[in-house]
Amino acid sequence: MQYLSTRGHAERKPFCAILLEGLAPDGGLYLPAHYPRIDDAALTRLRRAYHTQGYAELAFQILSLYIDDIPPADLHALCAKTYTAEVFGSGKIAELRHLEDGLWIQALSQGPTLAFKDMAMQLLGNLFEYELGRRGEQLNVLGATSGDTGSAAEYALRGKKGVRVFMTSPHGRMSAFQQAQMFSLQDENIHNIAIEGVFDDCQDIVKAVSGDLDFKRRYRIGAVNSINWARLLAQVVYYFAGYIQATESNAQPVRFAVPSGNFGNVCAGHVARMMGLPIAQLVVATNENDVLDEFLRTGVYRVRSAADTHETSSPSMDISKASNFERFVFDLLGRDGARVAALFGTALARAGRFDLSADAHFAEAAARYGLASGKSTHADRLETIRDTYRRHGVTLDPHTADGVKVARAHHGEATLPMIVLETALPIKFSETIVEALGHAPERPAQFVGIEDLPRRVQRLPADVQQVRAYIERHCAPSA
Repeated sequence: MQYLSTRGHAERKPFCAILLEGLAPDGGLYLPAHYPRIDDAALTRLRRAYHTQGYAELAFQILSLYIDDIPPADLHALCAKTYTAEVFGSGKIAELRHLEDGLWIQALSQGPTLAFKDMAMQLLGNLFEYELGRRGEQLNVLGATSGDTGSAAEYALRGKKGVRVFMTSPHGRMSAFQQAQMFSLQDENIHNIAIEGVFDDCQDIVKAVSGDLDFKRRYRIGAVNSINWARLLAQVVYYFAGYIQATESNAQPVRFAVPSGNFGNVCAGHVARMMGLPIAQLVVATNENDVLDEFLRTGVYRVRSAADTHETSSPSMDISKASNFERFVFDLLGRDGARVAALFGTALARAGRFDLSADAHFAEAAARYGLASGKSTHADRLETIRDTYRRHGVTLDPHTADGVKVARAHHGEATLPMIVLETALPIKFSETIVEALGHAPERPAQFVGIEDLPRRVQRLPADVQQVRAYIERHCAPSA
């Protein structure tokens, strides 16, 4: 399998080359040259593999369709090492839990940092260590987080041979628990950088540094954000796991509701659907930062400024520049790299927006790709948390509550199962749970007192040069 850039860069590359690279040289994101198709017979084999050998085997079967430059035995061992009961707390990884008629929650937050990001990041950490060891090289990972990506990356990469992590986050805009998870880590290969701005500033810095090809090569800069295709590919697996569990007795299509800010999680669902997984609908749930909902309703993609990016009670979705959205638009526009480059390069730089409302491709987007959307507000998520706890005894984190609220709005009288992807455990957002329910959520024993631990973090302004200088001070350039 070869990979290409969403912006038309001519060179095709194998998986392990893009694993360590992040962005393409032209600033685009990598996608496979084609999506492997899963027919009914193949889906039956995947179902059997999942039931007889578990989630790790399902992951191997799907990843092997996209990765042909890692020997199958090694890839199988990497999946088996990643998806274990020891890492994820149970052998029932990505388990479906029934909530109410036709509505299910897929439990994705049982990993080391209590967020769905662990599902992909644990694998990415093992892939990095494997490939760097095979090459005898080192990698300096630069990332941006609005809360969960950072801790998941750091817990996956702490102590890994040949890897340093430089993680930017918006100063003061994560929950107290999220900050403590990241900043309390004392591992020498972990560097936390609190940026005086919003998540989009952090993301812009990562893209600017990654776009400087000389600096990127000199300091071996890699990516762990969902701009890295390996992250997104790992997320495709749990869509298959959710579908298999929801259709045990009736192989009908299903629907997924996905809380989303950066479009990475729902983009993985898009990939699964393009492969042939019977997904009738992908419902994108946003918070008050509703860039994606606005586009799917109107065809207008309008990036917000930092000042216009709302600080909300579902902070991991406080994003106004959805990086992974470029991958979907590439497919939407018939894989026209030149046009995608014009939209995400020139148009956004010049006007901060583009309009596809009159484009024939957009007109057929809902029918062709099954995308729908909805928005949830602070009042909505509080009421959803209260209602779900009152009726079902289940405590939702604020982001999953956004997903449930929007899922219920789209569910109606439909008979197809609706699966809401869980994003995190409630303890990560205790303040909002207390506001909604009047009591704090349950705290896992390993995280008792985490907010009181010593912290290791560097605060910097939203300035590319200062972040670049920090990286230079803390790692030697490659030969």
